[in-house]
Amino acid sequence: MMLLIAGLLSTGLAAGARAEPGGCLKYGAVGAVGGHVANHHAVLGAVGGCAAGMYTRHEYRKGLREKAALYDKEHPVDPHLSMMERYRQRKTDEQKATLWDAEHPQAPGAPH
Repeated sequence: MMLLIAGLLSTGLAAGARAEPGGCLKYGAVGAVGGHVANHHAVLGAVGGCAAGMYTRHEYRKGLREKAALYDKEHPVDPHLSMMERYRQRKTDEQKATLWDAEHPQAPGAPH
C-alpha cells in the first residue's frame, strides 16, 4: 500500500500543475516521513510540513502578485482598445511576473 502511495506521489497526478513550490500535501508528506524517521512522530511532522508548505506557497504567490502589479504599472492598458481586445490580451499574474523578470534581470550574485 505504501509503495502504491509513494508511486502516485512521485508521478505527480496533477498533469497540468504549475511550477509552484509544494503545498500542504507535498510538504506534509515529507514532514510525515521525516517525523517518523526522526522520532516516530509522523503526525506532528505532517502538520508541521503542511504549515510550512502553505506558507511557502503563500509567499510565492504573493511575490507573483507584486511583480504583476509592477508589470501593470509599467505597461498600462490602452484605453482605446475594445473590451474584447482587452480580454484577448489579458495575462495571468504568473505570465506578468515572468515578463517583468525578463525585462528586469537580476545582477549576478544578487539575492532574489
